[in-house]
Amino acid sequence: MNDILDRLRREQPQAYDRILYVEQPFPYDLESHRIDVHSISERKPLFLDESAHDWHLVRLGRELGWTGVALKTCKTLTGALLTACWAKAHGMSLMVQDLTNPMLAQIPHLLLAANLDTVMGVETNSMQFYPEASRPETLVHPGIYRRINGEVDLSSVQGPGLGYGLAKIQRSLPEPAVARR
Repeated sequence: MNDILDRLRREQPQAYDRILYVEQPFPYDLESHRIDVHSISERKPLFLDESAHDWHLVRLGRELGWTGVALKTCKTLTGALLTACWAKAHGMSLMVQDLTNPMLAQIPHLLLAANLDTVMGVETNSMQFYPEASRPETLVHPGIYRRINGEVDLSSVQGPGLGYGLAKIQRSLPEPAVARR
């Protein structure tokens, strides 16, 4: 990784300068692959992605030289919040990403990013990959499921909790596979 970055800096300095960060260039299991990455993060910010399952692993990552963490609400909103708090308290940068958060999952994902100081806003692509999956939610929250000039609009999210507006969303779901007793 160092060789690649150094060569790029020498041969293509404009391209090197445009690199904002490097994301998870090594195996995901930090505990099994304790790679000291301080020399890489001295060149460019280095973000944990798939390795960032909880703040304990982020702590290990920081000890190894990682400087940032990519948060994902699909790994639980509580876990993302705890990880964000720990990372921020220890000087790490944050980003919020998820390629496939359709339907209601999109809302906490976007709210997390809106309430954190992230390096690049939020990565959100479910509307690109699954445009029909969120059709009922789009009728209530049109700005959340459509990017305009690279931005989403959270103004429809209002009320208690996460502001889903469940009473307004007309979605038919299948019967649960397992019933509660």
